[in-house]
Amino acid sequence: MGLGGCIILIAVGAILAFATDWHMQGVDLQLVGVICMIVGLIGVATFSSIYRRRRVVVPPPVVEEERHHPRDGYGL
Repeated sequence: MGLGGCIILIAVGAILAFATDWHMQGVDLQLVGVICMIVGLIGVATFSSIYRRRRVVVPPPVVEEERHHPRDGYGL
């Protein structure tokens, strides 16, 4: 599940928990909404930790100094 799916799960859970007044026999929609929000938050935390690990850090390029070797002892 990607980041978008987690955010959608949080939004659906919030709608079920706070914005509905439906009553289904045998199902507590507020509890289902809270569970959806918790699962969505766990998904966001997991996604962000995996994304942080996958981020590639490129080391700066190594620039070697150009060394001049003199032909004789006077640097000519």
